[in-house]
Amino acid sequence: MMKFCPKCGTVLSIDREKQCLVCPKCGAEEPLEKDVIYSKTAPEKDKIIVIGRKERNLRTTPQVKAVCPKCGNNKAYWWMVQTRGIDESTTQFYRCTKCGYTWRDYS
Repeated sequence: MMKFCPKCGTVLSIDREKQCLVCPKCGAEEPLEKDVIYSKTAPEKDKIIVIGRKERNLRTTPQVKAVCPKCGNNKAYWWMVQTRGIDESTTQFYRCTKCGYTWRDYS
């Protein structure tokens, strides 16, 4: 069961020391209910590294004809990353071969 803050609507976290639920955003506290088993079910979000600094200079990523929205160049490197849920499509990223501008496509 997930509990939400009555003040701001943020998901409440368990504070084992205080034995209560605490809002990480506004600090509101709510006592734990006696007959409810609490556990942390969702892992914290990991930082997604789209492409590292070293890999950016390798130039082994495939190229495609795509117009850069910044400089108008018609060639870009591209790659795909699963940035959302597994049941949703991947996000396709492009990086201009001329100016290095990076943009994404959510198709």
